[in-house]
Amino acid sequence: MNKIIAMCPSQSILNRTKNGTLSFCHHSKLFHFAFNNLCFELYEWELEKFVTYLDQLDVGYWETELSDSLHQRKIPIPTNTNHLMILINAQELEELKQLLTQKKTFQLLGTADIDYAFMEN
Repeated sequence: MNKIIAMCPSQSILNRTKNGTLSFCHHSKLFHFAFNNLCFELYEWELEKFVTYLDQLDVGYWETELSDSLHQRKIPIPTNTNHLMILINAQELEELKQLLTQKKTFQLLGTADIDYAFMEN
């Protein structure tokens, strides 16, 4: 059975973006990041390798290579699991890189950034 990870006292938030949060657990020495509907737990060396991989992605190549794809997201991030690929778009890639830089970059949201269905009663 999956266990739900709650914020513990030994965990501190390092960075946030519109769609993600990066935190570090001082007890387990793991970085936790959630981005859109994805959640990862990585050791420091794994996080560094992941950031290096993201920095080396050629957005233009993938958008051209997969231009005929039915999917809106064209940039693949492979996983160690066969038949499982994470797809993101260029905007998500830039936000993910920003999230993982570990610099606190809290930005004010504009009205266009708020995705909320307002209903008057």
